[in-house]
Amino acid sequence: MYLQTFTNPSHGLDHVCYSNRISCRVRLSRVLAMPPYSTLLQMDESNDLPKSKKGFSLSEDSRHSLNSLSEDSLLRQANTVGIIGGVSTSSTLNFVQKLVDWSSQDGKSSLPFVLCSDPTLNKELLLYEEHSYPSLYHRAEGTPVDPKQIVENLRNKRRSLERCGAKLILVPCHIAHTWYEEVCEGSSVPVLHMGECISEELEEAKMKPLEAGNPLRVGVMATNATLSAGFYQERLQSNGFEAVLPDKATMEHTVIPAIEAMKRGDMEGARNLLRIALQVLLVQAVNVVVLGSDEMRDLLPRDDPLLKKCVDPMDALARSAIKWAETR
Repeated sequence: MYLQTFTNPSHGLDHVCYSNRISCRVRLSRVLAMPPYSTLLQMDESNDLPKSKKGFSLSEDSRHSLNSLSEDSLLRQANTVGIIGGVSTSSTLNFVQKLVDWSSQDGKSSLPFVLCSDPTLNKELLLYEEHSYPSLYHRAEGTPVDPKQIVENLRNKRRSLERCGAKLILVPCHIAHTWYEEVCEGSSVPVLHMGECISEELEEAKMKPLEAGNPLRVGVMATNATLSAGFYQERLQSNGFEAVLPDKATMEHTVIPAIEAMKRGDMEGARNLLRIALQVLLVQAVNVVVLGSDEMRDLLPRDDPLLKKCVDPMDALARSAIKWAETR
C-alpha cells in the first residue's frame, strides 16, 4: 500500500512512487488542493508499504509517520469519505476536483478524503468493458478478465478505505457498479450508488412528463457493458421513471461507431455520431438523458445544447456525498 499524507490544505505533491507493477510521477498542483488530513493511496494487491529501491521510495519521515499510526486511525473525522478510483485516473481526479471545489464553497472546509488508486484494477475494469464489444475489440490483447477477480479487488480497496477511517465509500466509476451488491457485502459503512443518486436528484427536480398520463421518461446512454449490467435502468424504474435505452440499430450504427472513431482519434466523427444517438433518444419523449460514460460526456463541448438535456451521475454522486457530510 502506497501512502502520502497531507497536513496542509493547499500544498501540492511532487512525489515519485514505485511498485512492482508500475513506476509513476504524481503531480498535484494547487489546482487540486488537498483538504486537511486527506490521503492518497496507490495500491497493488499487496498491503505492504513500498520497500526502498534506488531512486524510488517513501521518505523516512513519511514511512515513520505511517508506521506510527494504528491501523484504524489514519483519519478520524466523522465526514471522511473514501474514494475507489475507476477505469480512468483522469476521470477519478476530475471527480475529486469537483468534490473538493463544491464542498468548499461559501468559505467551508472541503471534505477530508482517502483516495485509492490501483493501476491493476484500472486495467481489469478497462479490459472487462472492452470485451463487452467482441466485434469492436476483436484485436484486443489478452483474455477477458474474471469478474470474480474484479469483485475481490474492489472489496479489498473498500476494506482498506474503511481501515483508513472512511465513513462513506464512493466509487466514481460506471462499470464498477455492475458488482455493487457484492462489493458492499460486509461493509461497515455506507456505499453510495450512482444510479440511486441520480434517480433521487431527478425525483427532486419534479419534472413533468412530455406525454401526459405517462411516467417521466429518462434515457440512458452508456457503453454496452454498462447498459447490459442494467443498474441504471433498475434504479430509475424503482424510483418511478421509465428508462429508455438505445435500440439495437442505434447501438450498431451510431454508438459503437462513435467508440470506434474515438479509438482511432477521429473525435469530430465520434462527436457527430454521439449527437445523433442522443437525438434518437430525445425524440422518444425523453425528458433527460443519463450520460453513463466518461468518454461520451467528454466528447461534447461544454456549450453544446445537447448537454443541457443530459445529466452526469458522477456529479450527482459528488453532490450526494456533500449532502451526507453536512449531516455528520
